[in-house]
Amino acid sequence: MRAVAVVIPAHDEEALIGRCLASVGRAVAAAQQRHPDLVATVVVVLDACSDTTAPQARRWPVHRIEIEARNVGTARRTGVAHALSLLDASPHDTWIAMTDADTVVPRDWLTHQLDLADAGVDLVLGTVRPDFADLSARHASYWRATHHRGRPPGNVHGANLGVRASTYAEAGGIPDLVEHEDVALVRAVRALGARERASDVHEVETSGRLVGRTPAGYAAFLARVHAWIDAPPLAAPGA
Repeated sequence: MRAVAVVIPAHDEEALIGRCLASVGRAVAAAQQRHPDLVATVVVVLDACSDTTAPQARRWPVHRIEIEARNVGTARRTGVAHALSLLDASPHDTWIAMTDADTVVPRDWLTHQLDLADAGVDLVLGTVRPDFADLSARHASYWRATHHRGRPPGNVHGANLGVRASTYAEAGGIPDLVEHEDVALVRAVRALGARERASDVHEVETSGRLVGRTPAGYAAFLARVHAWIDAPPLAAPGA
């Protein structure tokens, strides 16, 4: 691949966006070290931010767009369109990598996706793990016991999703949905018969908070698991 578009939607993420953009910068540098002719652009879409997320983002060498959609699908779609407009490579030779503003990506995040793209893969489903510092000890132990490296389940996470730009366009792009926009895109890509790969080699770490930015997002999933794991045991009869 010769071009990479990194797209990050953000809504009131002043506490976390700095570490996200630092990690993305490291990943871009690593990818360009492997591919010296690689052109990369990072676009942060500031969606209805009322905190200091915007000035935090201005500290980094990224493109910023401000919208008032309050819609993660619209934010991702807007970011992808802007990123692609900045790149001169053909859609087939351009890779779109998506993550979230509360997420830290590993150094090989882009490098691994590009290796898969060069091998003919059109869609990469990456894995996500929560920040264990945000979880209870029991919840963190449960997560470690039920997630095994080398066996990615193929779940769809907007925080770790990669797709070839030509495939993205043919699938109609990210829809304007307030949640599950990533799932809708993957469903459309699969309908095309595109080649996909699930991988945990470039696993990202996302916030382990239990109240998120979308009603049914990753935080809601963690909250359900947390409630089940840490629920107090039922009292014994007569107690």
